[in-house]
Amino acid sequence: MPATAKIKPVLKLDFTDFGYINKNENHFTRLLQRDFTIEINDRPDLLIFREGSHLNRLYNCKKLFWTDESVSPDWAHADYGLTCHYIDSPRHLRLPHYPLWGTGARAENLLRDPTEDLDALVARKTQFCSAVISNANTRRTPERIKFFKKLNARKPLASAGRFMNTIGGPLPMGTGPKHAFNQPFKFHLCYENKELPGYTTEKLADAMWARCVPIYWGNPRVAEEFNPKSMLCRYDYPDDETFIEKILEVDRDEAQYRALLAQPYFHGNTPNPYYSEDRVLEFFHRIADDRTPPLSARRRFWHFGRWRLVKKAKG
Repeated sequence: MPATAKIKPVLKLDFTDFGYINKNENHFTRLLQRDFTIEINDRPDLLIFREGSHLNRLYNCKKLFWTDESVSPDWAHADYGLTCHYIDSPRHLRLPHYPLWGTGARAENLLRDPTEDLDALVARKTQFCSAVISNANTRRTPERIKFFKKLNARKPLASAGRFMNTIGGPLPMGTGPKHAFNQPFKFHLCYENKELPGYTTEKLADAMWARCVPIYWGNPRVAEEFNPKSMLCRYDYPDDETFIEKILEVDRDEAQYRALLAQPYFHGNTPNPYYSEDRVLEFFHRIADDRTPPLSARRRFWHFGRWRLVKKAKG
């Protein structure tokens, strides 16, 4: 080993409550391997867990709650949190969903090239609006379903999810098929499951990657992270009807459409801070350096035999 080589500290890591995850190869291990030697161990220094079960309670190490959904950390069981929420706490780091969503979410795919041929881009936008909606629970996602139906009644959308599918069946899973499907569309419907400050998912990044003008609703603070001039945002209009009229007006008026399409997606065409892996890695260093006893180690805890078996068999 060269004399100048940096010896990486060992970080014992485990995951639980994920359903399935490749513990040795995932977003977190790839990032942490930059500065740590990762050892997957069922007696870890740090457990990364998410909502879904209570297996995390079998551990008495430091615990980091992560979710790509809108769930908030349960601070009675989580020492730290990585979520989309705006939480002012040294125990929490805001990490929205869109930077983690595969190839399409990479910041370089959303940067605008000043030499990009806008004429060629406009020429390939021959269809109106795409939508990929699979979660169509009218009780949980009423705003999205309501707006889809209203806009679709005025001008039909191409629906490629399980909801009101118009292309003969849902797209295959993965970012690639969705990206290819969106290419010819002028607009893409980017309505989140719910309205929540900070809850911006892959939908917006998917539209931008395919160079569709996003039709957006969900995070009222979205303009803090993306250029609002590059999208049509429901928050800029008093009601659905006025918003739909604007969408149809832009669809008819090529000058307005070109002006939207030419806008950079990021403020100043510079990726927002949430794309910074260094920022996330710094948070993990703070966790590793924190000498505060884990929450679970401060409680009396009995390890029943069958609990040990559950822990050993967990996914």
